[in-house]
Amino acid sequence: MNVPSVLNRTARIGLKAARMEALARFRRDTIRDDTVLYEAFAGTGLLCNPEALFRELLDAPDFAHLKHVWVLDRAHIDDEATLREFRRDPRVRFVLRESLAYLRAVSTSRYLINNATFPQWFSKRPGQVYLNTWHGTPLKAMGFDMPGGARQSGNTLRNFVAADYLLAQNPFMTETMYGSAYKLDGFFRGRILEEGYPRVDRQELTEADRVRVVDELVSAGLAIGRRRVVLYAPTWRGESFGDPSDDIDLLLARVTDLQARLGSDFVVLLKTHQILERFVGGNPQLARVLVPGRIPTNRLLGVVDTLITDYSSIFFDFLATGRRIVFFAPDASSYGADRGMYFEADELPGPVCSEIVDVARVITAQDPADPELRTDVRAAWQARFVPRPEHSAARVVDVVFRDRTEGYRILELSASASASNRTSVLVHVGDLASNGITSAGLNLLAALPTDRYDVSIAYTVTKSPQQVHNADAVAGSVRHFRREGGMNGPKAQQLRRRLLYRRGVADAHTADAGQQTLWDDEWTRCFGSSTFDYVVDFSGYSPFWATLLLHSPDAPRAIWLHNDLAAEVGREVAGKRPLAVSLPALFGLYPSYDSLVAVSPALAAINQRKLPPSALGSRTIDSAVNLVDATRIRRLAPAPVFEGEPLPADGAVPEWVEALGRDDDSVWLVTVGRYTREKNQKRLLAAFAAVRSSSEKGSALRLLLVGHGPLEAELEAEIERLGLRGVAFLTGALRNPFSVLRAADCFVLSSDYEGQPMVLLEAATLGLPMVSTEFGSIADALPEGVIHVVPASVDGLAEGIRAFLRGEVTSQPFDVDAYNAMALGQFGAAVGFARV
Repeated sequence: MNVPSVLNRTARIGLKAARMEALARFRRDTIRDDTVLYEAFAGTGLLCNPEALFRELLDAPDFAHLKHVWVLDRAHIDDEATLREFRRDPRVRFVLRESLAYLRAVSTSRYLINNATFPQWFSKRPGQVYLNTWHGTPLKAMGFDMPGGARQSGNTLRNFVAADYLLAQNPFMTETMYGSAYKLDGFFRGRILEEGYPRVDRQELTEADRVRVVDELVSAGLAIGRRRVVLYAPTWRGESFGDPSDDIDLLLARVTDLQARLGSDFVVLLKTHQILERFVGGNPQLARVLVPGRIPTNRLLGVVDTLITDYSSIFFDFLATGRRIVFFAPDASSYGADRGMYFEADELPGPVCSEIVDVARVITAQDPADPELRTDVRAAWQARFVPRPEHSAARVVDVVFRDRTEGYRILELSASASASNRTSVLVHVGDLASNGITSAGLNLLAALPTDRYDVSIAYTVTKSPQQVHNADAVAGSVRHFRREGGMNGPKAQQLRRRLLYRRGVADAHTADAGQQTLWDDEWTRCFGSSTFDYVVDFSGYSPFWATLLLHSPDAPRAIWLHNDLAAEVGREVAGKRPLAVSLPALFGLYPSYDSLVAVSPALAAINQRKLPPSALGSRTIDSAVNLVDATRIRRLAPAPVFEGEPLPADGAVPEWVEALGRDDDSVWLVTVGRYTREKNQKRLLAAFAAVRSSSEKGSALRLLLVGHGPLEAELEAEIERLGLRGVAFLTGALRNPFSVLRAADCFVLSSDYEGQPMVLLEAATLGLPMVSTEFGSIADALPEGVIHVVPASVDGLAEGIRAFLRGEVTSQPFDVDAYNAMALGQFGAAVGFARV
């Protein structure tokens, strides 16, 4: 054991716990009505819209009483220029980001102004006013419009729905970024201020201002002189702010090359994204060209003659100057394909170049009327994207701090036409692991009509690749609320929550005032001010989520029952009963739900009979069968078997892949399901072995067990014990099991009990003959006659396989469209929708 490593980890956990305990205490302190907190780019300086608003408030006589708290990160907290400017002003102070002082300031300041996002633990308290100014009109795709955007946008969406005000530079930003990319149209409960960007005010420089900005640049080691300033400001690149992919050497080489081509009349400067500065600031080769992040970008733009960018939103601000913009994008086609763009290259308000030589040529072009410079396009963009008059900062302060609304462009997206026409639904879908519940959830989300329903899903973030894969498979119209981090309450209340859970005190979350606050705060942390017309716990297995959903603003709530839950309580895995505590705790919450919904009538009857009376009272469990996404199944099924699947540890394509593709007389049976006791794949292996040894056609039989789970090693040993090596195979989890189903000859299910198995629906969609053991809910898993049902024994299953070999079990017609229409109607009726 590595003792130092263990001690370090223990110390980190202890420090984190102490910080969170301090946060809980600060959140009980009185909110300071005279305090404004500002944060820009996670603390990289006094920058952007927060800085412009700060200076407006600082100079306003009617706000002389306000105290101002600036958040700075470790690299900027001791910046001498900043400290020198405000050293003598008692109204201004600075706190280190993520320090205890920061936690206190965020928790107790009346006004919160941020141009990006607060951390995962942030939860706006009643009485606080949160203005999110964001940091630019987007050119490149944002939010859910990005590939994988649902997974990358969780904290941004969480901050947006917590905000009282979102600042928009123009109508395009309101509609395209807030409304569409972050799916706030018809949903956001705060207000959009479409009053331009306060930071753009800062570009209007007097001659004295220009001198001061140039002096700042010179003091930073940049030789400006009387030369015309060309600013190269490429966008930030990378998967996360902690791992940029920008090539610093390449950026420096481009600046050097361009400077040589332009000559001594120009000076070329480099402005990187604020997040990137921490990675490049110590590079001595950059000192002569890199603009320090502490210099506000818009003050800098005031002295710039020509702006060069690729996909950065900085050019929208620069439009206000009317000066020349050049787009240098040598990777335009690949970047646009990978990230997505809102405008094509030929629409942009300036020439688009792929070579430095062309950049130099258009910068030095003398005739403003030269069509290549797109001067007329730039003028049109200026009118469209920076349409508001000057003094945006004063107008925003009027609305947020003076509560003036008349004459200002204030929009309420919750009042849009889409809100009045659609019903909002929140669906908890579990952790999106690859299992039947997730498959059923994905199918439901794909089927809900987008013109009638505004759908959000909620889930706890895990590190599982399965979650990544399944999150990306969610219908694109769906909004994702990704729960990250933990509850904010005091540790004593956290411990009490766990003890009450273990003791089965179901109503503690509302009967105990401290617990009520704990859960209410967690709802607000995760969902901000969001409200929903209906709330659905589709997973139906998590007491935590079932409790949290009961703290939503008042709405009809339904919880799903996907299995024989009394049997699940006793299910053993590796000698333990993992659901023995959680499911009884869940049953205690059932009386608080408006609807209990099983996934088939037979399963509803089973649970009605077996669940404790205290969970049900006099209520009847409803039923709504699962939907099947036939379009997706039929799209994926023709793909080559194992295409796109990760290779096993040895790097070789599994033996079964080649065997399944051979053109011989082999007859392939397939089953899909987790390797667990209740799926009883050992019974299937025994039946398979019996048929192989006793049937005339048995030697041609092959078997695939698709899935993953705790019994994998045990099943491998059983294959070895029965002498089935080379004819029976465990495939492991597959991203696309449908190509395997299509290639197989018969589907076989050997479970002891199930809810409504999604695999049966999927096999029926592909027209496979099906054999299944008999269990409580098999009777209405599919329309009558589609499945050949046999006794739940080795002999029964073996006889079912023999019946298939004799030609007595064949593919049966399955009307997917009619089935889904019925299933969707049942879902709506069970939840309480007026119409589906």
